[in-house]
Amino acid sequence: MSTNVRPIKYRYIFGIFFLLLLTPFVFLKVATPVVTVHYSKEGKEKLSVTWNTQHRIYRSGRGGLLPGEATTDFGHVFPDDEFFIEFHWWSDTGRNHCVNITPKWRRTNIYLDLNGNIDTSPGGGTDTDRLKKCTTDPSEP
Repeated sequence: MSTNVRPIKYRYIFGIFFLLLLTPFVFLKVATPVVTVHYSKEGKEKLSVTWNTQHRIYRSGRGGLLPGEATTDFGHVFPDDEFFIEFHWWSDTGRNHCVNITPKWRRTNIYLDLNGNIDTSPGGGTDTDRLKKCTTDPSEP
């Protein structure tokens, strides 16, 4: 008596196991909110920038943000009520800026004009509903 049942191939079991291991990393990549600051190509000078994400502080870029470049930071997947992201930027000749950002899920975009100010014009692309004055720095946005 013979049966037509094929034995389970181990490569399929390994493939399913690998996908199960990969799932949490894909979830974190997709579910983490991202904030991107874009500096106009017509910008006049290099900007120095610092991110402060829930007291994780770092300076972005090698020597600053040049015209036409962008810088990105990410938030927390499950933020609490005290979660914050602050973005500080300044130039050698201009004024200091600081903005507090409440990221929305998936992407929040901020566009800086040629003078390094936030582009709040209609159609400018900045998610202005997610921005407010910094709580730790008296600089204006």
